[in-house]
Amino acid sequence: MAEENQDGQEKTEEPTPKRLRDAKEKGQVPRSRELNTAMVMMASAFGMMVFAGYIGNGLATIMETTFQPDRDDLFNNMLVFEILRGLIWQGLLLIAPFAAIVFVVAVAAPALIGGWAFSGKAMAPKLEKMSPIKGLKRMFGVKGLVELGKALAKVTVVGTVALLLAWLFQGKVKALMGVGLESGLALGAQMFFIAFFALSASLLLVAAVDVPYQLYEHKKKLRMTKQEVKDELKQTDGKPEVKGKIRQLQQQIARGRMMESIPEADVVITNPTHYAVALKYDQMNMRAPKVLAKGAGELALKIRELAEEHKVPLFEAPPLARALYFTTDLEQEIPGGLYVAVAQVLAYIYQVRSPAQPGQRPVRPDPELPDEFEKYTKMGEEEQ
Repeated sequence: MAEENQDGQEKTEEPTPKRLRDAKEKGQVPRSRELNTAMVMMASAFGMMVFAGYIGNGLATIMETTFQPDRDDLFNNMLVFEILRGLIWQGLLLIAPFAAIVFVVAVAAPALIGGWAFSGKAMAPKLEKMSPIKGLKRMFGVKGLVELGKALAKVTVVGTVALLLAWLFQGKVKALMGVGLESGLALGAQMFFIAFFALSASLLLVAAVDVPYQLYEHKKKLRMTKQEVKDELKQTDGKPEVKGKIRQLQQQIARGRMMESIPEADVVITNPTHYAVALKYDQMNMRAPKVLAKGAGELALKIRELAEEHKVPLFEAPPLARALYFTTDLEQEIPGGLYVAVAQVLAYIYQVRSPAQPGQRPVRPDPELPDEFEKYTKMGEEEQ
């Protein structure tokens, strides 16, 4: 059964990316203490196996030099403190490599499932954690039962591995009584390291169950109601009325820029009244004619008025105007299928502006469109 929030709504929706980011900023990330414990224990066992000889030889050297002082040094109080400080420093240097491995693993292990999260909010005191009632709920609730189950699982797993190791090492333990001191210490150290590593590794079995459970619990805790998802979308994307207003302002700005570019057009192809498309072609800088402005209805009328005001030629070609309007966006080149039709119009406009012979009127073209643009022509007719 899905959880409910304070308003009684069921939390049936998976947490959104924003919800997960906000939770991480608050320090709420999945954590598995069982995984952390297992990794630190295994790192300790590995460090002991690698640095045991180095640490042992270093301690032996320290003890030899410490228990063989000169007689005069024993009566020098300041020198005794100097020797003690040197011994402490040498001891720290001996265990530094081992401590470094354990420290790195202890810091890196939590990041395996939840990543690092540094948040002052997580360290802030919370009165609800001091509530005895909520403390009892945690102890005797589902979470308390899960923790009890994990504790029993650890005891069972570690105890089973310990019994198995005792059975495997019983022959070697008996052999210790018949060997010398040095051989006995070496054999005992070997058994200790193997047992420590095996017991530490056994904790990974518990962690393998705990990690998926912690990930599930984390997502379950952050689940959202449908209303919370809607509210978040409004906060992220803005309310519909605000978005509509912004879109309207953007369209007004774009329309203003479009109108400013009309004086630069070479021709405005009209419907004649319902559509208007302003084109420009610069053969030195453009591969094909480009749409500077387009509009329908009142906007088309304004485009024509501006064109006439700035002496931009108007060319009436209803099918071509509708095809350009529906197939080309602002500041884009016209489709390849309309190259021939537009070229005929531009050639006519250039001839009108600069006739080959003064007083000669060029023949007005009647541009034909490819069949593929027939549907756009019909769309235009339906809207009129």
